[in-house]
Amino acid sequence: MGTVNRIDGPILVTGTAGFIGFNLAKRLLDSGYKVIGYDIVNDYYDVNLKRARLKILSDNDRYTHFENDLTDAATLNNLFAKYQFQVVVNLAAQAGVRYSLINPRAYQLSNLEGFFNIIEASRHHGVKHLVFASSSSVYGLNKKLPFSIHHNVDHPVSLYAASKKANELLAHSYAQMFALPSTGLRFFTVYGPWGRPDMALFLFAKGILAGEPIQLFNHGEMSRDFTYIDDIVDGIFRVMHTFPEPNPHWDPLQPDPGSSPAPYRVYNIGSGRPVQLRHYLELIEEYLGKKAIVELLPIQLGDVPNTWADISDLTRDTGYQPTTFVEEGIKRFIEWYLQFYGGK
Repeated sequence: MGTVNRIDGPILVTGTAGFIGFNLAKRLLDSGYKVIGYDIVNDYYDVNLKRARLKILSDNDRYTHFENDLTDAATLNNLFAKYQFQVVVNLAAQAGVRYSLINPRAYQLSNLEGFFNIIEASRHHGVKHLVFASSSSVYGLNKKLPFSIHHNVDHPVSLYAASKKANELLAHSYAQMFALPSTGLRFFTVYGPWGRPDMALFLFAKGILAGEPIQLFNHGEMSRDFTYIDDIVDGIFRVMHTFPEPNPHWDPLQPDPGSSPAPYRVYNIGSGRPVQLRHYLELIEEYLGKKAIVELLPIQLGDVPNTWADISDLTRDTGYQPTTFVEEGIKRFIEWYLQFYGGK
């Protein structure tokens, strides 16, 4: 368990044009913090959506944006030297399990080289807490549910998952060698307004409205620990202020993957309430007032059939408690979607 700390000065948030980064930056700005945003604004999905998010952030005079790539180590180091960040939240990454089958090099550049540059800059510029995005995908072939941070996660089934596991290993090594306090967050299927267009909620809503078939993989026999964006942001906010401390009781003869003798922690951040994908689709149909055309397909390479987060460690250490049930979360998303896209 860490100590709750006050954060002085600006906070670096990478990936602020993205779904989670945008919402976290907005929460921080609303809470009175100065935020330095960093994002390359690539075309992995709709750039107009990313620009619309950044426009909202840029309307706040406590927000400063840098549009650049994480692979530009020199620019990052200059940024760290100028602002002397106490806390860095790295949410920039190449996302998507299925896309990693098509463009693997994007993951090597952003998720590996980019993260290395972030952690090196954090080490050399005295960052007091590095918070970074991991993923529920690291659980890979694991079948024991709910997924726990105390379970071994050495069997990823996608390059994306492997890159996130690599981030966790790199962060732990820096925490051990250089006493760089680091916390990894394994996100579980984040959804809500301003979400990613490549995620199920977005794809289902768009397909239903267009009268196009909805693809349900594994013949619809899937469940996900869908987690509403406001709950995710609350969890990150709490973690940011809870600096990790070494566990003096860690036993090297019985090593616990969820703890460490270094100032390092990893947490699941989910709802703790898995939902069948079929029910998820039924709720979207209900709020749109239109039935879906469903196409049942086999499970895709890199997918896992079920996810379910054990969030007990995060709740114990930070007081995190998700409050938004999927019925309310989908309703809010549909309201936003119809307004933003005009019902298309």
